[in-house]
Amino acid sequence: MADSGVPPTEAKSDTNVPDTDIPSVLPSDCDMDYVPLATMLATGQLAEADQFTRDALIEISGAKEKGRNFVYFTDVKNIPSTDLATMERLWNQFSGGKFGYSVQKRIYRVTAKNDFEMFCRKIGWSTMDGEVERKKRWFGASEFTYDVQKAPKGHLPLTSALRGTSLLKELLNHPVWDNDDWMKTPEK
Repeated sequence: MADSGVPPTEAKSDTNVPDTDIPSVLPSDCDMDYVPLATMLATGQLAEADQFTRDALIEISGAKEKGRNFVYFTDVKNIPSTDLATMERLWNQFSGGKFGYSVQKRIYRVTAKNDFEMFCRKIGWSTMDGEVERKKRWFGASEFTYDVQKAPKGHLPLTSALRGTSLLKELLNHPVWDNDDWMKTPEK
């Protein structure tokens, strides 16, 4: 798995996450169980939560049904707003508003002014090798930060740009972000 371009599957638990209860209502239009994601985030298992998020996107986008273990940018339109909103609320809640796609969208649009390279610098997806700037590596020993206190705002969840930036851009343009309804706590 280390050579697959996927971050590590384990991280130390971060005991500095906000002391918040796991929500009892985690809606899904695809019958996806988000309790594991909530639990991972609540206990500071950010690498595991990050991997769960990627796996969930593969499942709820329909990519898995097509025999793929990755999401094409054209699959994003198939991701139900309900599910993306559930994951987003969890990332926001357990990072104190520091992580999530909505956070990344704000940084990409406002701070980085739609410049992907600047965006990567702002959220800590780039690093310097001597005088050469490059993207951080997922394979082998991950260079990403799975710690709420140490990671830059918007650092997680990770989205692969190995096939280009279209997937991330489509996620940031998903209709769920057209208004603030995704922020509303669902009722039982």
